[in-house]
Amino acid sequence: MKKIILSIALLIGITGAYGQKANVSKAKSKATSGAFGEARELIKQALADPNTANEAETWYVAGFIEAQHNEDLLKKAVLKQPYNKNEKGEAIIASIPYFLKADEFAQIPDAKGKVKNKYRKDIVNELKGYYNNEQNLYIYGAELYDDKHYKEAYHVFKIYLEIPDLPIMEGSGLQKDSVFLALQYYAALAASNAKMPEQAIEMYKKSISSKYEQLACYQLMSNEYREIKDTVGYVKTLQDGFSTFPKEPWFLQNLINHYIFSGQETVAVKYLDDAIANEPDIAEYYYVKGLLEEKMNNIETAEANFNKSLEIDPNMAGAYAGKGRLIFNKALILYENANQIKDNKAYNAEMEKAENLVQQSMPLFRKAVELNDKEVEYLENLKLVYYRLNMVDEYNETVKKINALGQ
Repeated sequence: MKKIILSIALLIGITGAYGQKANVSKAKSKATSGAFGEARELIKQALADPNTANEAETWYVAGFIEAQHNEDLLKKAVLKQPYNKNEKGEAIIASIPYFLKADEFAQIPDAKGKVKNKYRKDIVNELKGYYNNEQNLYIYGAELYDDKHYKEAYHVFKIYLEIPDLPIMEGSGLQKDSVFLALQYYAALAASNAKMPEQAIEMYKKSISSKYEQLACYQLMSNEYREIKDTVGYVKTLQDGFSTFPKEPWFLQNLINHYIFSGQETVAVKYLDDAIANEPDIAEYYYVKGLLEEKMNNIETAEANFNKSLEIDPNMAGAYAGKGRLIFNKALILYENANQIKDNKAYNAEMEKAENLVQQSMPLFRKAVELNDKEVEYLENLKLVYYRLNMVDEYNETVKKINALGQ
């Protein structure tokens, strides 16, 4: 009786194994004929059955079904026939892990210790097609990006970018060409737009290493570090960006702003001095240094830097405003001192000195406004001058201009 039970159990096991092997063959046949839904159902059973779940053929056919579905839709795309672009892209993405798993099982040595991987060549050719044919991963990712599905676009781009470095693709001749570099950059942009800062930073670093859109990458990567409040990463990125692009003021300005807001003006001045040593004819550097020296109350040094800035660029509106501000602030000190004087004659003398200084600042503020009449700060400075000098009409006109800019 035990032998009979054992025989029946063995027969059931053999029948089950053959049944699932048959499903694998049927699934491949269905995919070849375009019945992809039926093919997926059949292979799903084989993947779940222990008799076939660990066989390379099962996983290869699972990938083959998706690849065939993509191929079917690709033909429609080429012929300008209607097709579902999402189905096509999803089929590609689904096929890759199946193919890689099939290759993994196919690399297991047989009883004689030999590896007979009959699937690798076909798998490599499929992956090469996904990589080289723009109608596959490239277009799918680009369409997702254009449709603002940034997270999904990043995922597709990342799969594309990983293909050349897969162990299975060694010696396949895939090139990391201009398309690769462009998609690497767009993967970073997609991650940024999807609010995935860690992934964005990783991709920006790769683009920088590839010397692709380095200027934009340094700028965008610094923004990602700032978003996640990583001050060390933020500052280092600005420093690296400034080192690579010393003529790009954006990095310098942001470094200076960082050090100013963190109370490190002397460090900011050091950066400016280094920049000036490298490029002594950039008016912007002297202007910004003048602002910093003014902030540290080094009035004479600030004025000297504003003057140097104007010597190089007579149209530097900010430098005129800076000089005017230095003079006007001296006047404010005299006004304050005058209020402490009880002797009427001495008081009037001090007030006259103050008014003379305000008069001296006026043409400087006017010049700043003349050069840039959209800068509210310059108009505000001029408004204060007119107020101090009791120039009512000019004051009212300036207030109108300020209000108009605020609308």
